[in-house]
Amino acid sequence: QVQLVESGGGLVQAGGSLRLSCKTSGRAFSNYNMAWFRQAPGKEREFVAHINWRDNVYYADSVKGRFTISRDNAKNTVYLQMNSVKPEDTAVYYCAAQSGGVYTYFYYSTADNYPYWGQGTQVTVSS
Repeated sequence: QVQLVESGGGLVQAGGSLRLSCKTSGRAFSNYNMAWFRQAPGKEREFVAHINWRDNVYYADSVKGRFTISRDNAKNTVYLQMNSVKPEDTAVYYCAAQSGGVYTYFYYSTADNYPYWGQGTQVTVSS
């Protein structure tokens, strides 16, 4: 069983930066693929970024060049560095984990393929 706890959300002005953290418990963190999703009010949960067990990274087009996903296996933690944030980045951000592997974009960008989730952390970007 893997437990995930997000932190680092808050209120930030447009153009600013924020770093989210997701601390995991359980064994063999380095063997898991990790991802960030987000959900805005009235919208479906959407893929943001993914890092696999080989440290390959992938991003949604909407955040490419602004957000960076990384992981520290020694700390069992995955991060999302958010730069140049926009009001449309406002959402609850969720950390998710799945068994390690190299998958297609469709597979790793689909929320249903992640069995483990955190409780979410709110990010609000003011204009």
